[in-house]
Amino acid sequence: MKHLAIITTHPIQYNAPWFRLLAERGHIAIKVFYTWSQVQNEEKFDPGFGKTIEWDIPLLEGYDYTFVKNTSKSPGSKTYRGIQNPSLIQEIVAWGADAVLVFGWKFKSHLQAIRYFHNKIPVLFRGDSTFLNRNHGIKNHLRKLALKRVFKSVDYALYVGKHNKEYFEAAGLNKAQLLHVPHAIDISRFNNGVETKKEGEIYRGRLGISNNKLVFLFAGKFEDVKDPILFLDVASEISDQDVHFVFAGNGPMERDLKSRKASNIHFMDFQNQKHMPGLYAMSNVYVLPSKNETWGLAVNEAMACGRPVLVSDKCGCAADLVEEGKTGFVFRSGDADDLKGKIRWCIQHKDELKQMGENAHEKIQDWSFEKIVTAIENLVNSFEE
Repeated sequence: MKHLAIITTHPIQYNAPWFRLLAERGHIAIKVFYTWSQVQNEEKFDPGFGKTIEWDIPLLEGYDYTFVKNTSKSPGSKTYRGIQNPSLIQEIVAWGADAVLVFGWKFKSHLQAIRYFHNKIPVLFRGDSTFLNRNHGIKNHLRKLALKRVFKSVDYALYVGKHNKEYFEAAGLNKAQLLHVPHAIDISRFNNGVETKKEGEIYRGRLGISNNKLVFLFAGKFEDVKDPILFLDVASEISDQDVHFVFAGNGPMERDLKSRKASNIHFMDFQNQKHMPGLYAMSNVYVLPSKNETWGLAVNEAMACGRPVLVSDKCGCAADLVEEGKTGFVFRSGDADDLKGKIRWCIQHKDELKQMGENAHEKIQDWSFEKIVTAIENLVNSFEE
């Protein structure tokens, strides 16, 4: 059986389930090497949400893993020198890896591993960067040159969608080196079944919203990059009492947002994973107005729950998941009038939203963990001894 070493900084709720699925299927052996060892015992304070987060789905069950000692004096995933693991390469070699999959290259140890294993065993890379927010000047040109120096040591890039593929192409990788391994969520947990609908009705009841009202939902961190203020500005101009706007989350913009509360604008705290399906079920339309979003997995979740979506054109997922007028709409980032127009359309055509939600649910079925693991298994098992 081929052995795949996976290098990533820390356990993430969107990755751990497919690590577990890879291990369960038994077509390849995997071991995850977590490089930010300090997260083992740290209280999980998320500065974006402004509170301690304890994920309510298991992140370290069902697969082999280790936390490699990180010797950085300022450990973390925000800086290049925040991840330094002198023993990483030695541990991977000792485990007997036939290939290595690296998440992210902007860390000292990850880049060292990419360069060390190049021409020894196949080097796979996973990242979701895009050029959606890049300028076309000299800085962007220099960045592309730097990327080419990095990716000359990568054999295969596992791209998540159209814009991410374009990023890898700009970094010098050719068609044969690019494999579509989609961004995905646990579709089985996000559905519009009876229990999910009941939970959605409970949420509506808590907010005083009757079931016949139209609800537009934003769920995420209250931070500038997500641009919830744009959505709030638009919501504030729509006084129709049959239309409600729900903001679910926490973060640095929380006080400012809540200072503008109105009778049809409601706020909820951050909801953990097991409650998210009910949150989406409470809504009729999900809105993601981000200024800069490499993907936007909340869009996958909302679509899996059978909800149409309104997504800004600065979200990486827009080009792959949003079919205009069928699964939702794309609006120009920062353009309140464009967003308002799309919301007005939804209000005026509310009888069409159910069908759009069904279209969205059907669309997202191909963006699954099974697609991820099958693609990786086939690639790894294609490598010659």
